[in-house]
Amino acid sequence: MSATTSSQRSGGAKMSANLKRGIGAAAVVVLLVVMGLDTTVVPIGSEVGAASNQFSPEQYGETEFPKVQKAIEQRAAPAPALVKAINEDKQAAVEKYGVPTDIAPIMAVKFTGTLGEGTSGIYNVKVPDVADDLTIRVQTGPAINGTVLRDGVGNIEFGDFKNQIEYQNAAAAINNAMKKQELSGLDRDNLSGKKVTVVGAFQLINPNNWLVTPVRFSVQQ
Repeated sequence: MSATTSSQRSGGAKMSANLKRGIGAAAVVVLLVVMGLDTTVVPIGSEVGAASNQFSPEQYGETEFPKVQKAIEQRAAPAPALVKAINEDKQAAVEKYGVPTDIAPIMAVKFTGTLGEGTSGIYNVKVPDVADDLTIRVQTGPAINGTVLRDGVGNIEFGDFKNQIEYQNAAAAINNAMKKQELSGLDRDNLSGKKVTVVGAFQLINPNNWLVTPVRFSVQQ
């Protein structure tokens, strides 16, 4: 092998190594530029933009519950009138006092009655002019279950949320906001025999058994 050929090969190897190092350095520069473009500079003390866009159940409940409360109050029928309307024409009653759902319609109702015995915060209510074969119960907490407040308005839909978890959290948040406003400080151990005024909603699954979730709940002294 001649000295010239060996020198040429050595020079070619050096050029190849330099080229590889150059390409590698360029790739690093490109990566840093891309990272820089994707980075948001957040001044100290300010909120992170992504965090501010996250779903806050507590804030949602505080914002939406007054709307839910107003809608159900506007639609609510006195319990005796609602019984009559359902018995005469269920579809017409749902159109006037309720919201259709895939399971069963959610009806809005109001009544004044006397609380009977309670279990886990759910009390039977004796309402004047309502037949004894209809059981009316009301949730008083501390656990408020179900989605009737969320679904009893008719304009809160699954598509408004990112996923099923947010949708469920929305229902719980509205329940919690109601509980905070209407049931806070309630002496549940001494409610039996008390006269209460209730506005709320229930799902019409069993026409002879209503479980009402309140949007208004007051105990008469």
